[in-house]
Amino acid sequence: MANQLGQIQHIVQLMLENRSLDHMLGYLYSGSGNISPAGAPFDGLTGQETNPDDTGQPVTVYPILATGPHPYEQPGADPAEGFQNTNAQLFSTATPAAGATATNQGFVVSFKGAIASDLANGYQDSLPDAAPTDIMGAYTPQLLPILSGLAAGYAVCDVWFASAPTETIPNRAFAAAATSQGHLGDAVKGFTCPSIFGRLSDQGLDWAIYGYTTAPLTRTDFPDIKSADPSHFGLFTNFQTRAAAGTLPAYTFLEPKFAAAGNSQHPNYDVALGETLIHEVYTALMNGPGWASTLLLITYDEAGGTYDHVPPPANATPPGDGTVGDFGFDFTRFGVRIPAVLVSPLIAPGTVYRGSGPIDHTSVLKTIQERWGTAPLTARDAAAASLGDVLTLAAPRTDDPLAGVTPPVSNAPPRPLTKPTRLELIHAEKVGALPIMDAHGTYQEARPVLTTSDEVETFINGRMAAWDAQLLREKAAKQG
Repeated sequence: MANQLGQIQHIVQLMLENRSLDHMLGYLYSGSGNISPAGAPFDGLTGQETNPDDTGQPVTVYPILATGPHPYEQPGADPAEGFQNTNAQLFSTATPAAGATATNQGFVVSFKGAIASDLANGYQDSLPDAAPTDIMGAYTPQLLPILSGLAAGYAVCDVWFASAPTETIPNRAFAAAATSQGHLGDAVKGFTCPSIFGRLSDQGLDWAIYGYTTAPLTRTDFPDIKSADPSHFGLFTNFQTRAAAGTLPAYTFLEPKFAAAGNSQHPNYDVALGETLIHEVYTALMNGPGWASTLLLITYDEAGGTYDHVPPPANATPPGDGTVGDFGFDFTRFGVRIPAVLVSPLIAPGTVYRGSGPIDHTSVLKTIQERWGTAPLTARDAAAASLGDVLTLAAPRTDDPLAGVTPPVSNAPPRPLTKPTRLELIHAEKVGALPIMDAHGTYQEARPVLTTSDEVETFINGRMAAWDAQLLREKAAKQG
């Protein structure tokens, strides 16, 4: 059937945290020889994939079992991430030679180092029984019925790679701006380039960014949205309200709760909470009047050190924006494969989508360009593969692949998860840097000491409310 992208009025993207395709969906079609019910081949796990430990002995991939002591908190520690750690996982060295071929044989050794580092630094991430072999554990459809049900009921993409072989903030920048301006680490204050949100505004189109219970992290990253009208931003409840009313914008970007007790699915926090979030997003859209013209994208920013057997391609188009990459990196290599599920009543069940080549986060930007005529942001999104061809049904489906399916509930014993995560503290620092006028008429930054996730959320939400009030005052003054 012909591409039906023209029927889409709303693209909604939920970007979760730090999981690979093999880790979350590798066993999706293992029972049928990695062939979907529609007859499409799927590059999943065969059960024969291995990685050597630090003695050279092979560790075989295995399914995570529901009978384990904490199946939804696997792997048992936060794997190593970032550019050099990702290199070590892919090339077994932090500094691969130019033109080296990735073998994906460094995950077990890297994870052993991550566990040792976590324990040595007194962090709270590692479970007492965390072992290097945990990194070869992968979830089954039985443990992840929501993500797997949507992947099988609509479409899964098995060629979606992180935009850069590194950590969260640079990849989220690529998702919004098709560049990280050379940055490969999370400790970046912000970006000076335009974003897709500004491009949509240029076309007179609405857009929105929603955090879960905290004002969204993405808001402070780009100059064309930092001072945008507050109506573009909100919390998950605001998203649910607009979905129910049928008033969602052209593009909606959803963030999870980044706390350790949140629903981002960042290792090694409770994956079941993320299953509930995915279900909440899906049901809000499916029950709303705009469902027939909606495309939902469930993605992850990067793999975060979790195992995947497919070497990332080395044919990525650099952004070409004049910035120089950290470590001399040229941005021609993609990052590790991430889970990507495409959901719409215009998608046939059992679809395995590969499009016209490797797909990365900028494929969303390309799809928006094709649908609404926005200008490319960099050479990367100009060259990106589109997602439009996944929409092949002329008439929307009326069935629900998740009918009767409920999100799983973790049986893990409670553990202290009140300490702010690194991403929460980065978020707080960005918000604290906003120039907000105090009672004396002086613009002030804020650098409070925040010791719990609740304190971080209260600080961010309070300061963003003050920022919004300041923006509205300034807007009224200009109009008045």
